[in-house]
Amino acid sequence: MAHQIKDYWQNYIDGKWVDGDAGGRIEIENPATATKLCEIAEARASDVDKAVAAARRAFESRVLSDMRPSARGQLMQDISRHFTEMADEIALAECLDNGKSLAGGKNEALAAARYFSYYGGAADKLEGKMIPLGAGYVDYTIPAPFGVSAQIVPWNFPLQIAARSVACAIATGNTVVLKSPEISPLSVAMLAEACDRAGVPAGCVNVICGYGQDAGAAMVSHNDIDHIVFTGSLATGRSILHAAAERVIPSVMELGGKSAGIVYADADLEQAASSTATGIFSHAGQVCSAQSRLIVHRSVHDEVVDRLAEKAKALTIGPGIDGCDLGPLISAPQRDKVEGFALAGSQSGANAVTGGRRVADLPGHFMQPTVFTGVTPDMTIAQEEIFGPVIAVLPFDDDEEAIQIANGTDFGLVAGVYTKDLDRAHQTADRLTAGQIFVNEWFAGGVETPFGGTKRSGYGREKGQEALLNYVQTKNVAIKLGSGAGGRPGG
Repeated sequence: MAHQIKDYWQNYIDGKWVDGDAGGRIEIENPATATKLCEIAEARASDVDKAVAAARRAFESRVLSDMRPSARGQLMQDISRHFTEMADEIALAECLDNGKSLAGGKNEALAAARYFSYYGGAADKLEGKMIPLGAGYVDYTIPAPFGVSAQIVPWNFPLQIAARSVACAIATGNTVVLKSPEISPLSVAMLAEACDRAGVPAGCVNVICGYGQDAGAAMVSHNDIDHIVFTGSLATGRSILHAAAERVIPSVMELGGKSAGIVYADADLEQAASSTATGIFSHAGQVCSAQSRLIVHRSVHDEVVDRLAEKAKALTIGPGIDGCDLGPLISAPQRDKVEGFALAGSQSGANAVTGGRRVADLPGHFMQPTVFTGVTPDMTIAQEEIFGPVIAVLPFDDDEEAIQIANGTDFGLVAGVYTKDLDRAHQTADRLTAGQIFVNEWFAGGVETPFGGTKRSGYGREKGQEALLNYVQTKNVAIKLGSGAGGRPGG
């Protein structure tokens, strides 16, 4: 495979590839080399207006909602097929603008295909219900689309997260304006390409790239959107929710985490260490559901730390294009932020068993895989989302203490349990405050399993059949049959 991609990418509005109104371009960097990769058209507020107008026209024309659900599902299967055919192209884009390996980038393409296949199969299975009101009445409900869905996806898994939101929107008859991340937009542009190749009607899916403070702010405050889907930081999520509150716009929010795995004394320690290494070092820790805390029974603490540190030291570090285990962080500011957290952890008394600093002898934005011990629950590295390959290990003496430590942050996205005791696994899972619990394997879920947060990690669910309910609103139709007086006031 030639390691090249095109030099310039455009936005996709109303079924056409277009430049930005102002003619601006955003430079995209290869994070593994810290060099310019390509450029993409910069969308600003006027471009948002055009994209929203196109999505509104498409929604009002009912081109999707009037389509037989089975036909809508077939359209989505066609999109899925194009993702599969484009997998190698997408893999290269994900590798060069995002830092993933080629294998990891291809997995992203296949995951996107799976989302469209899964929700394509669900498009004709979302049903209303009949409500009995007695003789002379027929009452039923309709799951109705909201309208224009404004979607903002993050830079860590842009394609996969975009695919799950766009697929739900199309399956339920909504139209979409999606903003790709300005530092990693290429695979999302390929989502637009897959939709275009599949024949998605013009205006139903619009993909633009712009800065959050400009295009993103214009989207979420736009007077003609009906629905918001956002994955990203807590600070940005709060800002978006303020805009949504002004117009009372329903929103799905996934705002990150500080997720903990609990290792009980009876756990398979090798399995727990291997799963934890996957949970924190995958994509250099740039994962919303990363296992960034490990809470270990004191009797096995040292052995687990030794096993985890050994796995961290064995990782190869370098560009994903070379097949290395640990790729770069997305940007220099992100690397500096992660290293700052690590340095602050050391200054507060934690011990970096391995790692703790940037990789100085590589040109890109690399951070050493880092394992901290001597961590207390109140330390910053145990409380705040770092979004890098840094894990805090904390000891515990009894089950109650473990659960208190695990639940002791503002976040509640996912959590994990490592034990051979089935009763303990169920009891712990029941008490952990998180939207998804992994038992004996981090990332054990899939496209089929609902995913979303509690507490400051957000609300609403993506993935699984439950996600579709976040893209529809219930419309009730109550019918009086025949003649005669009636009526039941309420509401």
